[in-house]
Amino acid sequence: MFRDFSMSKPDSIKANYLKSFDIVMKDVASNYDVTQSEMLFMLFFYDHDFFTIEHAAKMYRRSHHKLELRLLYPLVRKGYAYKHFDKLSPGKTYEEQIFREETKYNYRVRYALTQKGRMMVAKFYRKMEGDEPINWGGTFSP
Repeated sequence: MFRDFSMSKPDSIKANYLKSFDIVMKDVASNYDVTQSEMLFMLFFYDHDFFTIEHAAKMYRRSHHKLELRLLYPLVRKGYAYKHFDKLSPGKTYEEQIFREETKYNYRVRYALTQKGRMMVAKFYRKMEGDEPINWGGTFSP
């Protein structure tokens, strides 16, 4: 009754990964070449093989232009994302091009996370699960 807190029984809580989210995010932002916004973007698109800027803007609920300038292009420059299918490369065969609405003139670039980006997301998840140490300068054990 006079304690500052009381912990729930471990068997009544299935998982509490987000408890360490803030400090893991601070660890990643301070120890790696990625901002918090960029990390959140990579986490969001980790399950995509590739995506267009239009799809990313719609799913991420950001403007097309701001998403390009503030998130995607910096990730490409840092090596966390790349052009998976560049312009003028929708397919080599006639059948691939005839059954598409896009032509080589209006084809949208498809982006994807690089191996470096995927490894960064995997590292983030390992830190969240407690399988890798969190290096943020304080003491915390999830």
